[in-house]
Amino acid sequence: MEAFFDIGPLWGWAFAFGVAICAGMVKGVVGFAMPTVLIAGLSSVMAPDLALAGLILPTLATNLWQALRQGAGAALASVLRFRVFLAAGGVVMVLAAQLVPVLPPAGMLLFIGPLITLYALSTLFGRGLRLPPDPGPRGEAAMGALAGVFGGISGMWGPPTVAMLTARGTEKKEQMRVQGVIYGLGALALVGAHIGSGVLRAETLPLSLGMMPPALLGIWIGFRLQDRFDQTTFRRMTLWVLLIAGLNLIRRGIMIL
Repeated sequence: MEAFFDIGPLWGWAFAFGVAICAGMVKGVVGFAMPTVLIAGLSSVMAPDLALAGLILPTLATNLWQALRQGAGAALASVLRFRVFLAAGGVVMVLAAQLVPVLPPAGMLLFIGPLITLYALSTLFGRGLRLPPDPGPRGEAAMGALAGVFGGISGMWGPPTVAMLTARGTEKKEQMRVQGVIYGLGALALVGAHIGSGVLRAETLPLSLGMMPPALLGIWIGFRLQDRFDQTTFRRMTLWVLLIAGLNLIRRGIMIL
């Protein structure tokens, strides 16, 4: 338990809880970007490995809430509707991940960052990629494979997945459910991986548990805000968060060079 209490003074915990609330709000409004906000904020008041431990359980809990918000039946229906996208993306992500050891980290970030940024900017200005709501099995498999490539080589499947769903004009409630299912499965894998790695252990578990209440409060606020938005407003807010995520990837890539 020592690591939990030795992270910093009271103001540091207040800041960390504030970050968790903000991260939850962003996720509640657009459905993604919570780990990005958490790792960036928590790393400023604690060691990176502790920040990673801190985001694991809040990420799992909020994704489960997001996926099951309209009930298990609705979540299952979304999985079945996007089953080709999910299956193709999962397979290709595993294959693409094998390229990571031979690709420079900066190259991976500077590959996906500009593409996400360009997509978000062009769509905000009315010239973005538009895909049919039902592209057929081949089209859906191609979109899933593309998202899988991005996720496999960068470890960040959120922005490309959201870009694909947005380009299809997916209705906001279903887009939120699909994202919750995808990221929830990823969060379960993350829990197992970091129990094995030792990041999530007896000393850091209280930190991760402590971050859950503010994160859940934040996503509840975000859900309340999102319920007030129409489809057009939801789409524009999603694109703005995508733009910020793309620019952040570019920034990180440049810093690594």
